[in-house]
Amino acid sequence: MAAKIPIALSDVQNTMLLPLWGRAFEATKPEPLLVDPAAIAMVDRLDYDFAAVRATQAPISQVAWVLRAVCIDEVVTAFLTEHPRGTVVNLGCGLDTTFERVDNGGVRWYDLDLEPVIALRRQLVQDSPRRSMITGSVLDTDWFAQVEVGEGVLFVAAGLLYYFEPEQVEATLKRLADEFAGCEFVFDVASPFGVAVSNKKVIDAGGLDERSYLRWGVADISDLLAWDDRFELVDTLYYFGDRAESLPPELRAMGQAADSKQVQYVVHLRSRRPS
Repeated sequence: MAAKIPIALSDVQNTMLLPLWGRAFEATKPEPLLVDPAAIAMVDRLDYDFAAVRATQAPISQVAWVLRAVCIDEVVTAFLTEHPRGTVVNLGCGLDTTFERVDNGGVRWYDLDLEPVIALRRQLVQDSPRRSMITGSVLDTDWFAQVEVGEGVLFVAAGLLYYFEPEQVEATLKRLADEFAGCEFVFDVASPFGVAVSNKKVIDAGGLDERSYLRWGVADISDLLAWDDRFELVDTLYYFGDRAESLPPELRAMGQAADSKQVQYVVHLRSRRPS
């Protein structure tokens, strides 16, 4: 058996282990909402106390991480149906396993994150002719030249943007739209109420400090669209509802209440090309 891989990450980077555990744990259920063998393999390889994660995180949080992945898979799959040889850039990829679930055999995929994360990721995942890892910050632009544009470009950001200040998110989306005309974005957001709930129920409960707090909350999607007249809303995907019909009634009710308060949900945007 291969030796366990040690982890040396910042508090914010450690938050990426929570959804990884959530997806892997889902596979232990009789009727999983998401099957993710790659997540299971990663959890098995890492020298980390995932039992402590299970002990501190509420079932609703675990299911929300899984359903976020389901929502993003839906968007990526639809994008690749329309653009079979399109490009997907996974911003702040962490230990995400979306590629393994949605690969259509033609996509050009990039996983972007900071050096400590990519160093860890390289011990778990290998580059391939259609999949590359890039060391860099989503807030920078020097990595743009490494991205080969295919039939279209989709930027994925799961569990990332709400750790930045709103002006940083706005500037980042605008820069990407400038460089990659006609690109699309799919990312999760939280209402101000959702930011407060996540910081208390996930970050504080998980023993992480204030440096891991979510910062950016979206009071209304129109505020986000007002950043740039090129941005148009393709879809808003709420986690619970039809996707959660198999959940126990109490958990489903909690999820539907979370949807109504927009605790967290997924936004799919398109940047219109210049006329």
